[in-house]
Amino acid sequence: MPPLGAHFSTAGGIVNAVRTAVRFQCQTLQLFTKNTAQWNAPPLTPDAVRAFRSEAAAAGLVHLTAHDSYLINLAAPGDDLFNKSVDAFVVELERAEELGLEYLVTHPGAHVGSGEEAGLKRAAAGLNEATRRARGLKVRVLLETTAGQGTCLGWRFEHLARLLEDMDEPERFGVCLDTCHVFAGGYDLRTAAATRRTLDEFDAVIGLPHLKLFHLNDSVKGLGSRVDRHAAIGQGEIGVAAFKLLSTDRRFSATPMILETPKHDDDGNELDPVNLGRLRGFASA
Repeated sequence: MPPLGAHFSTAGGIVNAVRTAVRFQCQTLQLFTKNTAQWNAPPLTPDAVRAFRSEAAAAGLVHLTAHDSYLINLAAPGDDLFNKSVDAFVVELERAEELGLEYLVTHPGAHVGSGEEAGLKRAAAGLNEATRRARGLKVRVLLETTAGQGTCLGWRFEHLARLLEDMDEPERFGVCLDTCHVFAGGYDLRTAAATRRTLDEFDAVIGLPHLKLFHLNDSVKGLGSRVDRHAAIGQGEIGVAAFKLLSTDRRFSATPMILETPKHDDDGNELDPVNLGRLRGFASA
């Protein structure tokens, strides 16, 4: 079965994400290394880094991943936001490296009216500049598929393929496939056959070797809606077929799969154990 985990809160200390992963019997996790609503963050303390690394190693967690701040827009046409985003992304890389994380997930950005071509060129320039300034770091950047809301790039596989082609150091990059996002972007996942076709298209356009991580989320909205609204596994417009296939496809047996589904039901009950249980059930059936 693939390494399973979820995006866990670091409230009360970054090590708490590890402790939640252990409590839910996960093999991997994703977290934010800083407050995503603020550009600046206090440095990670040596004690926090030591505790995180020690407990993650003791738990045997693999493919530890961070997601960068949603404030960052490397495709921004304006120089102020673009430069601020590059600076912030370098910090994200450095913090992920400090914690010993393997991956840093990022959205390609939004062109904000400049057009897809200009936006992709801008994003490529930003990614190249950030990785140049963070040369020597081991953490790998994963470009995430997006739902394509507004002027967001990344909702077509061709966008990510183009960015990978334009990277000065392509070995430092990979792709994170978010099931809700690709579905909202127009790639069908409602049946096993449709999911296979979507994976075949991903392979033809980007290449499956570039696929390093899955975000497993059902979708509140329908196919091609271009709306990013996550639902619990099997409780949205995608259904269960895609998740059954991904959980059992031998090509992805070592590929980490991270839940970003709703955390609580209306009564306040935790939903991560429920959704993780569904995926484990699919894999063991």
